Amino acid sequence: MARLAEKLTGERTPFVVAIVVRAQHPTSVTPGDAAVVRPDGSIEGFVGGVCAESSVRLQSLRALETGEALLLRLRPGEDDDGEDDAREGVVTAHNPCLSGGELEIFLEPRLPAPRLAVAGRTPIAEALGELGPRAGFDVVEVAGGAADVEEGAAAVVVAAHGRDEEAVLEAALRVGVPYVGLVASAKRGAAVRDSLDLPDELRAQLHCPAGLPLGGRTPEEIALSILAQIVAERHRAPAGAPRQPAPAVAIDPVCGMEVAVSEASLHLDLDGERQYFCSEQCRERFAAEHAHHG
Repeated sequence: MARLAEKLTGERTPFVVAIVVRAQHPTSVTPGDAAVVRPDGSIEGFVGGVCAESSVRLQSLRALETGEALLLRLRPGEDDDGEDDAREGVVTAHNPCLSGGELEIFLEPRLPAPRLAVAGRTPIAEALGELGPRAGFDVVEVAGGAADVEEGAAAVVVAAHGRDEEAVLEAALRVGVPYVGLVASAKRGAAVRDSLDLPDELRAQLHCPAGLPLGGRTPEEIALSILAQIVAERHRAPAGAPRQPAPAVAIDPVCGMEVAVSEASLHLDLDGERQYFCSEQCRERFAAEHAHHG
């Protein structure tokens, strides 16, 4: 588990760590049992049988979408018995195919750190490389070519003092990087902005001079002002932060449970249509009924 989590973190792949924190008898699960849920819905580890996995999969994909941890209460039985938990951060799922007792599973999304791409080998660029990780950013160097700009970057800062600036700025603005900044004086920055081969609305998104007007003079102070502006922009428009798309949801045609639409979910293709199920029992029952009526 730890090795897999380390591998996914190194690959910048988002995932969820699911840990059983309470298991009511009778059940084969014990507190401390854990699993990793990938963005494709596949689960490695053990947090209960197929029925429990179905709910863990769906709620984990939702946690990847929001980026917020939650406590999942799995209760056997049908919906709505009047005892749903209204506490913030707690989701109660009624699972009609759950054979054991109630489970509580903590779901913690692990999202890659927002990427800050820095172009230039100047003292300010070096200071961004040193301070950025302390502010929670994954700082990478852009060699100067537009091909190095990643679409998923949270921010691109050009601190190259006039060397190969336009190509990086144009590429970053074209792919929609939420924050694009140029370290330059207001006068030179205006000239660079006017020279960009971009529509006016994209040019207007360039932050120049980069950073909040804190009056900083040293490379570290200027880097701090740039990071402060990036953080302010990210909190002002949280939609710019990388998140997973909302999971598609299907309804088990037998028991009515919500099931994540993914290859990892139990499914059955009949007459050109795919049905998703929470358990083998529901899938077998549906297949038998379909064969009988066919």
